Amino acid sequence: MDTVEIIRAKRDGHRLTDEQITWFIHNYAAGGVIADEQAAALAMAIFFRGMEPDELAVWTGAMVDSGSRLDLGGVGLPTVDKHSTGGVGDKVSLILVPLVAACGAAVPQLSGRGLGHSGGTLDKMEAIPGWRASLSVDEMVDQMRNVGGVIAGATEDISPADRRLYALRDVTATVDSIPLIASSIMSKKIAEGTDSLVLDVKFGSGAFMPELDRARELARTMVGLGENNGVRTVALLTAMHTVLGRTAGNALEVVESLGVLEGGGPADLIEVTLALADEMVALAGLDADPAAVLASGRPREVFEEMVAAQGGDLSADLPVAPHVEVVTVDEAGWLGSLDCLSVGIAAWRLGAGRARKEDTVSASAGVVCLAKPGDAVEAGQPVLELHAEDPGLFTVARDALEGAIDVVGEAPAQMPLVVDRIGA
Repeated sequence: MDTVEIIRAKRDGHRLTDEQITWFIHNYAAGGVIADEQAAALAMAIFFRGMEPDELAVWTGAMVDSGSRLDLGGVGLPTVDKHSTGGVGDKVSLILVPLVAACGAAVPQLSGRGLGHSGGTLDKMEAIPGWRASLSVDEMVDQMRNVGGVIAGATEDISPADRRLYALRDVTATVDSIPLIASSIMSKKIAEGTDSLVLDVKFGSGAFMPELDRARELARTMVGLGENNGVRTVALLTAMHTVLGRTAGNALEVVESLGVLEGGGPADLIEVTLALADEMVALAGLDADPAAVLASGRPREVFEEMVAAQGGDLSADLPVAPHVEVVTVDEAGWLGSLDCLSVGIAAWRLGAGRARKEDTVSASAGVVCLAKPGDAVEAGQPVLELHAEDPGLFTVARDALEGAIDVVGEAPAQMPLVVDRIGA
């Protein structure tokens, strides 16, 4: 097999053969045969030329087969997972996993860390003293059997081809390719071994895929890949024009999530969480009402059990930033918009995110939204709180917020949070 011929075929718009795909993925994952620059060239060719559905299915299957598949047969419960394409303030997993577990399912939530303005679930959980992300497969299975839910990092042998390809895409401007995004996400979820999957595909300013049409295309592509690989899959398209909930930052989001689990919390966060939970419970074939289960308080107990099983201590104090500064508005009216991307970048600059995968994050840094779009505001009223370990970071955070806050003369119309459902 000739690597250059494979690159040339895709460059010229041809469908790669099953044999070409399997050979390329296997050898790139193994190392030593295909150079990084050749893999980068193929990724760029795919970026411009795309992939046919059956071609992408073979590509995704080869990525799954580059490593091992988790065997969750010993769990003894229906397994269902959720994946979000990410957004600012997206702490849904912290509520959703114990909620769906309390409904009677096992939830194998293998998560990642944040990069740039979008926070990572593992970063949020690691704000809890003592909590550890790294679990063996046996530990995950035991925890799902005994507790119901687990949030953990993916094991090293889950889709190793994706790990190599993603690192390459990140530095070659080929991340924003629907076939490559879909295969990256779905290869890991298929290898995870879950029976069913609900996708939260976000669009809007703070989302990875800002345009609704592109987000819908991505959702349809991923649903198709899941169904073709025996994983029952549904996708919800949800809006990410402003912060989900009122916080963006690791410990801040843990506190907000606990508030929801304890019967409070912002309405938008609860709405998205319950919409996803309804889909997960239905796919798992369970007779349970997630809203009623949430109100019962049982998910809060499950979350505590999950945290304790991974060494965490919810009775310990969460990190608190030593420095807080407020951002005010100059005029009275209604908050018309609060740009999601700008808030995410501000939180990132305060220390809540990382520019490179190897960077550390501040557990206590972030942004609290004291007002959300649609709220009435007075002149001089604080609308944001900036939290940081280093007060010198407030200036660059404020710079990110330039033009992000818009006060209007009448209450703005509210956009629906869940705008579409895509199933097989």
